Amino acid sequence: MQHGADVAEGIAVIAHDDRRFTSSRHSHKQAQLLYAVDGVISLTTDSGTWVVPPSRAVWLPPNLEHVTASHASVRFRSLLINVGSNDALPTACMVVEVTPLLRELILRLAGLVDKPDRTEMAEAVIRLLLLELTFLPAQPLNLPLPKHPALSAFCETMLGDLAHTISIEEAASALYMSRATLMRLFQRETGLSFGRWRQQARMLKALALLAEGRNILDVALDCGYDSPSAFSAMFRRSLGRSPRDYFQSAPPPDETS
Repeated sequence: MQHGADVAEGIAVIAHDDRRFTSSRHSHKQAQLLYAVDGVISLTTDSGTWVVPPSRAVWLPPNLEHVTASHASVRFRSLLINVGSNDALPTACMVVEVTPLLRELILRLAGLVDKPDRTEMAEAVIRLLLLELTFLPAQPLNLPLPKHPALSAFCETMLGDLAHTISIEEAASALYMSRATLMRLFQRETGLSFGRWRQQARMLKALALLAEGRNILDVALDCGYDSPSAFSAMFRRSLGRSPRDYFQSAPPPDETS
């Protein structure tokens, strides 16, 4: 179920509580802050994919075409924000950490929908929310996609079978180029090395599988790791805590109005 409503001038709130879904390709005239209350959301643009687990949000600048999808059941709250001439806000798509304060501000705005007598409070919450958002660090939860046609097709093939490990020499041979040429092309197109890109792809797939309730052994094997310990070590290096701790750290999905 999805519904949206204005909460104050220049701000609308979309609430979505539903099973697995995929949106059509679309854009918004306003900027969008999409917060995963419960479940994992992925957002794909021409330049890459961002994965939003619980306790995180993704920021989209205005007029950016994208597709939004969920992995299993999901609850999210999305703010559509008329940024106007606010130069302090991000101009690129990014995943941001949701502090306890930012979470409460998002949920407070959702609770103020259809309450015209609380407009003054809504405007105060919005001002504080924008200040809190401005200084949040981006999280490493995106996968840049190459524009180069042959490399893009090859990356899509890798994404379809991340359990299979292909060496950079095998990849170069499949693309009819030298190892050095592929390394330069990959770095130029994605900003990442071949190995780092594959690791990032595996981590983002793992987040989606973990959100579905899959056990760590199955997730490790599906993502190309020989053991749960190797997978957990990679996950901790990338996100600073173990897979279990990462999801348990998300706040409970209750809302206050």
